[in-house]
Amino acid sequence: MTARPATELHADVLVVGGGLGGVAAAIGALEDGRTVVLTEEYRWLGGQLTSQGVPMDEHTWIESFGATARYRAARDGIRDYYRRHYPLTDAAMADPHLNPGAGLVGRVCAEPLVGVAVLESMLAPFRATGRLRILQPAVPVAAHVDGDVVEAVTLRGLDDGHETTVTAAYVIDATELGDLLPLTGAEYVTGFESRADTGEPSAPEVAQPDNQQAFSWCFIVDHVDGDHTIDRPEQYDRWRTAQPDYWGAPMISLTGPDPRTLETVTRTFTPNAEPAGDLVADQREDAGDRELWTFRRIIARHNFAPGAYESDVVLVNWPMIDHVDGTIIDVPDDVRAAREHDARQQSLSMLYWLQTEAPRADGGTGFPGLRLRPDLAQGPDGLAMAPYIRESRRILAETTVTELDLSIAASGTDAPATFDDSVGVGMYRIDLHPSSGGDNYIDLPSRPFEIPLGALIPRRLENLLPASKNVGTTHITNGALRLHPVEWNIGESAGRLAAFCLDRASRPRTIRTNPALLAEFQDLLTRRGVELHWPADVTGY
Repeated sequence: MTARPATELHADVLVVGGGLGGVAAAIGALEDGRTVVLTEEYRWLGGQLTSQGVPMDEHTWIESFGATARYRAARDGIRDYYRRHYPLTDAAMADPHLNPGAGLVGRVCAEPLVGVAVLESMLAPFRATGRLRILQPAVPVAAHVDGDVVEAVTLRGLDDGHETTVTAAYVIDATELGDLLPLTGAEYVTGFESRADTGEPSAPEVAQPDNQQAFSWCFIVDHVDGDHTIDRPEQYDRWRTAQPDYWGAPMISLTGPDPRTLETVTRTFTPNAEPAGDLVADQREDAGDRELWTFRRIIARHNFAPGAYESDVVLVNWPMIDHVDGTIIDVPDDVRAAREHDARQQSLSMLYWLQTEAPRADGGTGFPGLRLRPDLAQGPDGLAMAPYIRESRRILAETTVTELDLSIAASGTDAPATFDDSVGVGMYRIDLHPSSGGDNYIDLPSRPFEIPLGALIPRRLENLLPASKNVGTTHITNGALRLHPVEWNIGESAGRLAAFCLDRASRPRTIRTNPALLAEFQDLLTRRGVELHWPADVTGY
């Protein structure tokens, strides 16, 4: 059979990667009058929120400020979806700050599929007009570059192998691992920079490019009557005994380091437990991870009509499934596939241990009623569709946000970190998980911060913009900029920047260095609901 010739498409803006940053970039460019082609590797849009399974992880002030208006519309849309379609109790229905899962990691803990539905609804009007085309599932395989300008990117469909080449005036890399950076020849860095490179007190003396944060393969469970024990994983013996030097116990257990203190602690696991008192997720006050059942719970049955749910529903993204045995960036395809398989085996081993060996309060062992929910995750082996990615390739940017900018200890203040070229705000502790290089957690109190436009501008390429974890951060500060609201803000600002540059026939570098254009762009962002500054009295944690 003769292969179809490659398809050719054109748009003002090409967004490669349909995670939160990619969706936000597309919305920003579309709302500002541009045509967009958006691509995504997996069957769901939404990245860490959906295909990776992780509910919104946010800062203390998220209900009142510290996020863009469009991000707020997405999180409110999740709440409204439950109000419209689910049998909530009267109290839950009336709660303006409904947290469907009552999880303690964030204020909107919800099922991945609801996130997919909301994001798709935000994009639907643009699809209907034809101004948005989505290629899915598809991955970039080549880039066509002339000097310092990316002219086109070729995508390959994962279902049929068909290739599509998209030409665009601006190309936005919103992939989880910064996949366009090597394809376009962009200058980038991976892993730990050296102290000489960044001046960061927590950096090593020598750069460690292969020393990167663990990735994890999350999964969803509930607990109901019956025996739902999975088959013994093929690598169970390996993972049952694996123990990093700093862990204090085998990883497949309830014992491990506390991220903030590094003390060895033993957590509890109590299916369908309710926390004492009416707790509200607030990372400033409490990480919320001592009782694993409620930590990332995404359905709390008490929020729904009696009998609607047999059990709570819980997303497992716990320290025990952090895969520290190698990175998946810049390695051969077979090595990456093997490491992803091993990560899934590690997660399945955690589940099997919980079902068969975990200690119970009654003195017994194992929770055979723990049931894997592949219907809610829809990924390989019944797990999430995609691995949860914490660290990406990062552009060498005009501005690199460092530990000296964000850390309270390194900067000597807990007041917000400011930049004259702010294009948004964010806040999270510098939260680095154990790494492929043998590091324990690095968890540092940090300041609320502004996102500098310079962190979105590569040092050389003129029309390539980052829209995810590939911005101008270091290994250390990536730990504060990698989560949901900041990724969205970065993406939205990148999409609006591309549209603004086209409107003004200027390049991003010029927008940043021309005071009048920068002021005009910042005014546009403000009018679109992008907050550029924190209140002066907000402090870090």
